[in-house]
Amino acid sequence: MTTRIAVDDFLRQKTLALVGASRSGHKFGSAIYRELRTKGYHVLAVHPGADRIEGDACWPTMAALPEPVGGVVVVVPPAKALKVVQEAAAAQIPRIWLQPGTESPAAIEAARAAGIEVVAGHCLLMFVEPVGWFHGFHRTLWRWLGKLPE
Repeated sequence: MTTRIAVDDFLRQKTLALVGASRSGHKFGSAIYRELRTKGYHVLAVHPGADRIEGDACWPTMAALPEPVGGVVVVVPPAKALKVVQEAAAAQIPRIWLQPGTESPAAIEAARAAGIEVVAGHCLLMFVEPVGWFHGFHRTLWRWLGKLPE
């Protein structure tokens, strides 16, 4: 279960890796990449088949990153999430945010077993301030429904 403490701890990290941005820029991972950068985060894209994402350099693995990151945002299909978690553990990344549609019980369990703090089941953009109108509405709705992390 995700706690508000885990969400806040993740958001305090100003240098993050992101796995799941696309070369075309049309997938949700790319939208998150752009949004984090516009909100002041230093984001390092990880993509095994690209040299550049959104015009920025990217790296084939988390082990290849040029500097330490405080967490990794994962926006890949669940079948690939476990491998990403294992790679994050090997790179000693202490936090992971599994976007909705990414998480799997195996990925969550593997992260916890490796001592990685996990946020799962919540869209990162509902929490990165300032929150846009769409994600702000979504967050308000989840608050009314009692689904926000406590």
